Amino acid sequence: MKCRLYIDEVGNGDLNAAVHDDNARYLSLTGVITTLDYHAQRFQPQLDAMKAELFGHTDAAPVILHRRDIMRRQGPFAVLHNEEARRQFDERLIQLLTDLPYVVITVVIDKRQHKQQYTVWQYDPYHYCMMCLVERYVQWLEDKGRALVGDVVAEARNKTPDKKLKASFKRIHVHGTGRISAQRIQARLTSNDIKLHPKSDNIAGLQIADAIAYPSYRAMKNDREKILRPQDFGTRIASMLEARKLRRSPDRRYINGFGRKWLP
Repeated sequence: MKCRLYIDEVGNGDLNAAVHDDNARYLSLTGVITTLDYHAQRFQPQLDAMKAELFGHTDAAPVILHRRDIMRRQGPFAVLHNEEARRQFDERLIQLLTDLPYVVITVVIDKRQHKQQYTVWQYDPYHYCMMCLVERYVQWLEDKGRALVGDVVAEARNKTPDKKLKASFKRIHVHGTGRISAQRIQARLTSNDIKLHPKSDNIAGLQIADAIAYPSYRAMKNDREKILRPQDFGTRIASMLEARKLRRSPDRRYINGFGRKWLP
């Protein structure tokens, strides 16, 4: 059986900006794991059906779920200025996120602390997060049985960061990490090439990752800083992920270190 890890990011990999700018301090990668069969048979048709009903999605004029556009209520999401439409969308989305079969892993790096702690050795933050995410994906595949393999998909951005991302992923696949050997990684990941797709490709897994990435990151950050989580829709998503979707240790007890990883 083949699985796929769909990745979305919050923030960027700029280390220098993180020193003085609180808005640039953190980078987070969230991965959504599901099988190719589930994605084809459930993710894509169910998400497309919801978008068709609420926003007029069609194959010829696709509507792509993008958190920034939703929050700004722009483009096809302008209908969300109507509070009843907004309430209906929130309930449909949380139900979809609850019902679909997937596992979540979120990695967050405090780039300011990383730069202060490692004055000489400094991993590229994006590569560091990707390495930790891939390690946990491979471990999850191993935990689930000998026949399970997978690959990785992320959103295409532009030429330079995409090239760096592909090189980073290939390096992990070819050389392994400090925790997992290349042999173990190659036994589970079917390609050393990360697949990159633009938003316009309407890939459900990437849109689901986009919907949960910020709530998952924010909950980790608030908990780390001992800040009370706001009582809003993002916290509803984060609470659902903790209860149902975040990867846990094989004995099902621990999320931290398995479905959530804070760096450094």
